[in-house]
Amino acid sequence: MPPVLPHTTEDILAADTHLVQSWADLDGLKKPHARTAIVAAKGAMVRDSNGQELIDGIGGLWCVNVGHGRPEIIDAISSQLSTLDFYSTFYTFTHPTAAALAKKLAELAPGKLNRVHFSTSGSDANDGAVRILHHYYERLGKPEKKLVLSRHGAYHGSTYLSIAMTTPAYSKGWSKAEGIVHHLKKPHYWREGDGMTEADFTDLLIADLRHEIERLGPQNIACFIGEPIMGAGGVIVPPKEYHRRVQDVCREYDIKFVADEVVTAFGRLGHFFASEAVFDTQPDMITIAKGVTSGYQPLAATIMTDEIYDVVSGPDGVFTHGMTYAGHPAAAAAGLANIALMEAEQIPERVRVTGKIFENTLRTLQDIEIVGEVRGSHFMMGIEFVKDRHSKALFDAKLNIGMLVARKAQEKGLVARPLGHILILSPPLILSEEQIARIGDILRESITEVMHELPKNFR
Repeated sequence: MPPVLPHTTEDILAADTHLVQSWADLDGLKKPHARTAIVAAKGAMVRDSNGQELIDGIGGLWCVNVGHGRPEIIDAISSQLSTLDFYSTFYTFTHPTAAALAKKLAELAPGKLNRVHFSTSGSDANDGAVRILHHYYERLGKPEKKLVLSRHGAYHGSTYLSIAMTTPAYSKGWSKAEGIVHHLKKPHYWREGDGMTEADFTDLLIADLRHEIERLGPQNIACFIGEPIMGAGGVIVPPKEYHRRVQDVCREYDIKFVADEVVTAFGRLGHFFASEAVFDTQPDMITIAKGVTSGYQPLAATIMTDEIYDVVSGPDGVFTHGMTYAGHPAAAAAGLANIALMEAEQIPERVRVTGKIFENTLRTLQDIEIVGEVRGSHFMMGIEFVKDRHSKALFDAKLNIGMLVARKAQEKGLVARPLGHILILSPPLILSEEQIARIGDILRESITEVMHELPKNFR
């Protein structure tokens, strides 16, 4: 007999008190009406336990690229479970769906990224990238190459090493792997450019990179890791040519270039992978998660070049790294079905049109007094709120301006993600033009109402 799930809002939230939620103000969740129970979803819409229909403006969490409730993926998972429910890709074992998905990912990935190591989350994939590169350099007789270059504003995960690669602000009050990761300047021209031209700001960023490499010693550095567009760090779009120039410097110093495409891959920017198509780079590794299954199953991967694989797969050694559920049959089946659906419906190609409509719709909000910058690309957007547009001064953090706007938007039928003074939008890639227009209207109404309701001491 199947378990009986709570179905009323009161029952759900009573049971939820036993759940430790991720990235939440746990004390704040104790307050009335602080939590929302999502009970159903279809297409770009979700429904809460009170029956309200909401546009899923965050795609679950950067995840549900093809929309909710797609029978093509659900049926593929069900069929796989009825055939082979689980077998690990450990030791000498494999299975058809993991093998087929690895082959497909190698075909889609740019350049010579032909080898796929599965895991279960973006954190795992980024952790694994560094661990694999440490092993790679050990086998090359360069065990001192251990350091990692990341950036202020980055988000690479929540495991002990990946949180160290994430911007230091996110590990405040928590311990992390120490002595391995060094952070470079944030590539945010609007806030950090200080009156420079974008070209001059890019030169400054590259000079900072070179300075850190020389300070630490290139012989000690394993890799640079970067998101093509920073996600949870505030949707930061780097200056043009930035990633290509970083890659060129890394190659000059024998430092591997790792692209964290956990968010940007699988159509969010209009391509299956953004590194080459959008940013003109050929990474040595790409990490993926989220959109590879559209969130229908937990799956991630670290994709590496043949050159790296040839070293770590050589004689006299065992590849002693991996997760029990890596390449899970149901997850791999979801990935294959998701990619097939995206190809059949030409979703990345559609995003190049509808994503720009979404981007341009949100950019019209810049005429509102408290909107400092609308930034991002396609279906990956951020809105930064400021107390003063000229000085770019922020509201007092105690106000939590992003949360105020998010709550107002949810009352009007839109889920948006607050991040302090920023609001993030990362909806499913299947939005209609009517839904895009509705999102724009809700945001305009919500931001304007919050602005007019602000206490005088916050204005």
